[in-house]
Amino acid sequence: MPFGFLRRGAKRGPAAAAPAGPRGEAPGLRGIPFDGFTEEWRLVGRMELEGRLSDALNRRESIAISGVRWAPIDRPAELTPAPGLEKVDPFDLIAVLAGPATLPAFSEAERAAHKLHKVPYDVALEVPPFRVLGTVYLFPGSEPERLLDRSTELFVPVADAVALLGDRPLNEPDIDVVLVNRSYLRGVEQIDRRLLEATRALVGRPEPG
Repeated sequence: MPFGFLRRGAKRGPAAAAPAGPRGEAPGLRGIPFDGFTEEWRLVGRMELEGRLSDALNRRESIAISGVRWAPIDRPAELTPAPGLEKVDPFDLIAVLAGPATLPAFSEAERAAHKLHKVPYDVALEVPPFRVLGTVYLFPGSEPERLLDRSTELFVPVADAVALLGDRPLNEPDIDVVLVNRSYLRGVEQIDRRLLEATRALVGRPEPG
């Protein structure tokens, strides 16, 4: 494994590749798939989680991942084992794919409550080398451009999303939420709903519900 392959983690020390150590099953934890992208690498594995994946990432603490496989971002399907990688610093992750398996067992009412009093905006987010198109839900009075501001929330969820590297989609059709690291965000553009739907159709996604 190349030393310091995670650029930001390398600057702060060896936490990104430090052994996780033994840990027991804690009440409330469940195993979920992990699929994240750094500036150069795609990392796939499993993590133990209580609650939402976005909450775990927004704690800004290294997260333990087991069974990690990795590949360069321009060849994401060529995954090979990375046995020495057991922890990842959230600051090194540009985007994380969040499918249904990463969510707690919310009822429909609980899911609706998370969006209550929020306004949907269809946006294109520039997080080089990626571009993410989808919908963000913000409180009234908070414009999408404010996502570029400093915030206690490191990752923002983008729903009905398509993550692109050039013109190649990164998420499978059943993965329609992308968690975007705001510290990598370089541009926010509000887009027409028709552009979002056309992009989803182009890469084989169903239209947002």
